[in-house]
Amino acid sequence: MPVNVVAKQQITVGTECLVEGAVPDGSFAVVFEDDGVTGYFYALDKSQSSQLIQDAMHIYNVADVTDGDVPSIVELGWTADAYKAVLLINDYVHAVFDFSAKRGYCRTGFPPPSESSGWQGHDWDDSAFKLFAGES
Repeated sequence: MPVNVVAKQQITVGTECLVEGAVPDGSFAVVFEDDGVTGYFYALDKSQSSQLIQDAMHIYNVADVTDGDVPSIVELGWTADAYKAVLLINDYVHAVFDFSAKRGYCRTGFPPPSESSGWQGHDWDDSAFKLFAGES
C-alpha cells in the first residue's frame, strides 16, 4: 500500500488530541480527533471556507476500546495523487477518504454522510485498500 505518511503521533485513547495531515499543496487535509469520549476522522477541503469540514466518520467510542490504556500510534497518509487519505492506528486501517469520489469508508460505517454534503457512503469495503494500490 504506497502511502505517503504526513502525520504520525503517539496517543492514549481517551486523552484529548488532534492529529492533522494535509496534502503538500494544502488544498485537502484530514484530521483525527479523540475528544475524550469518541474518536472521529474528518475530511477537510481548505478551498471551502464556508464549510471546511466536508465529511466525518466515527472511529471508536473510548469506553469500547479494550486496550485503551496502552499507547497507540496514529498515522495519516495520502496517495501520490493527493486525493485519497487513510487513517491507521497501530498499522491497522480504520478509515479511508476518497476526495475525488467524495466517498468515505470506515470500520464502523457510522454516521451516514449528510445528505447536503455531496459525500456518499461510510460502509467499510475491503476494496478501499485498492485505492492505495493504484487500482479502483
